[in-house]
Amino acid sequence: MMQKKSVAIALFAVAIMMTGCVSKKDLTKCQTENQSLMAQNQELREQLAACNTKADALGEQYARVQSENERLHNSLDKSLTNANQNNISIEKLVDQINASNQYIRHLVEVKTKSDSLNMVLTNNLTRSLSKEELREVDVQVLKGVVYISLADNMLYKSGSYEINDRAAETLSKIAKIIMDYKDYDVLVEGNTDNVPISRENIRNNWDLSCLRASSVVQYLQNHYGVDPRRLTAGGRGEYNPVTTNDTNVGKQRNRRTQIIITPKLDQFMELIDKAPEGES
Repeated sequence: MMQKKSVAIALFAVAIMMTGCVSKKDLTKCQTENQSLMAQNQELREQLAACNTKADALGEQYARVQSENERLHNSLDKSLTNANQNNISIEKLVDQINASNQYIRHLVEVKTKSDSLNMVLTNNLTRSLSKEELREVDVQVLKGVVYISLADNMLYKSGSYEINDRAAETLSKIAKIIMDYKDYDVLVEGNTDNVPISRENIRNNWDLSCLRASSVVQYLQNHYGVDPRRLTAGGRGEYNPVTTNDTNVGKQRNRRTQIIITPKLDQFMELIDKAPEGES
């Protein structure tokens, strides 16, 4: 009887241990699934941000095409009036209409290509930045131009225009994007808050903003081989704030350097200024 009781106790203990093992396994499985869902959520958030940026760019493109279409229709109405007054032939009017339609299609094609390149550039840069860098780097596309805004404390030594060691990794990623897109020009623009600076070799915030922009330009050239002919350095001092300087947070946001990447649209602008062939 005693022996049977001992066997029953032993079996009960084994059952309890097995139950504990199963619970731990289930917990590990839940943790793994949770991590997978969090990763999927982050990926979907990034895809949504990219889609929103693309939608904004397409909206701007549509508005410009509508405006150009209205201008061409007005021009056509004027041409029809002139035709009645000057007995212009129907054949010439047809040629003008065809030239206008071809012109519109060409404008849309050029602008669409430019917007697509900007979207690819922005997405590639955003994906290359770490989560920590993304907290201090803001990337936007506005009216066909890519703006990369960097906080001053991630680029420069305190109260200085010298590039700090922390900036090297971020600037290397931006330099790679610039090198990959050789048909783009780059403007580096320094901005400050409204607190006067007092240093022997820096007269005011104008000087500081220009010196900081120049430091970034030279760093891109000397460390990463960016063609200096594509680079421009400029400073706007305290006169281009993005928010109020009445708070410390506002001042911190205003102390920034913008790297502005623009496609070379000289030919595109010439097309806009040039009338379609045959238009009177």
